[in-house]
Amino acid sequence: MPLSALLAAASSPGAPGSLDEAAERAGNAAGWVEENWSTWLNTGLRIVLIAAIAIVLRYMIRRALTNIIDRMNRSAQAVEGTALGGLLVNAERRRQRSEAIGSVLRSVTSFLILGTAALMILGAFEINLAPLLASAGVAGVALGFGARNLVTDFLSGVFMILEDQYGVGDSIDAGVASGEVIEVGLRVTKLRGDNGEIWYVRNGEVKRIGNLSQGWSTAGVDVTVRPVEDLDLVRKAIAGAGETMTKEEPWSERLWGPVEVLGLDAVLLDSMTVRVTARTMPGKALGVERELRWRIKEALDAAGIRMIGVVPAQPDSESTADPTASVAAPSAYASATSPQSLAATPIAPPNLSK
Repeated sequence: MPLSALLAAASSPGAPGSLDEAAERAGNAAGWVEENWSTWLNTGLRIVLIAAIAIVLRYMIRRALTNIIDRMNRSAQAVEGTALGGLLVNAERRRQRSEAIGSVLRSVTSFLILGTAALMILGAFEINLAPLLASAGVAGVALGFGARNLVTDFLSGVFMILEDQYGVGDSIDAGVASGEVIEVGLRVTKLRGDNGEIWYVRNGEVKRIGNLSQGWSTAGVDVTVRPVEDLDLVRKAIAGAGETMTKEEPWSERLWGPVEVLGLDAVLLDSMTVRVTARTMPGKALGVERELRWRIKEALDAAGIRMIGVVPAQPDSESTADPTASVAAPSAYASATSPQSLAATPIAPPNLSK
């Protein structure tokens, strides 16, 4: 029975048409594949080549940036702990600055390379990029308006690091806060204040920067002596103390110049002030001033020169109170004949017995 059904189906008039139609469709599909396989292969190879070049280029550039940053850090560590390193190089500051710059460069490199590769791959698929780029531009503008504070902080941080305006360990005055820099970021700078508090300052909010640790500092000391002292002797004692200080450690490294006696800063009836200055290493002026005052005081005492200062007036403990302070002023009513007493005399009551 099944064999007869198959023979009947094969001998039916519609069977040859169905086989011919299927063969025609298969032939059309094979022809379409044969016509387009070269295009597909070309597109696929182009996509693979673009992706491979982008990945290799990104890897090579990031590796080169990492090697440069590591070399900078090694050169900073090589002089760390030496006199030159203490004067010119702050290893932690240089490390953070190089790491921040490297992070920015790596991010920009990855964005440019991968973004360009993505657009080239979309172009290989013959996709119209004009609407996509227009939409991306509108989205970028909207994002810029919405996150303008964040963008401002980021860009300000990048330029602060590239220009080396300050670094870790510097004492700065940022206007909104002041203190020692303990961390420099692309968005926020951390400062430690004089009382130990930590300030988080947004880079976009900083309008001015006063770096107290760059270049050099000035130590100033005012020496007040009696007006009858010999000025030449005073100058000689102070100069000798300063010269001795410049030859001893660690002051010989902290002092970047000789101790100079500028002369009289003020002359009064009971005192005269001599101004003394010295150029010091950045951030070391306060310690130099304290040591200089100590040595100048010892030198003046050895030379018999007496230093004076403004002494507040003290109350005299031996003075006695005024004995008349508790005596009241005489009153007009004390005299019975005074007009006030007569006016205040009560009127005698009338005699009612008459």
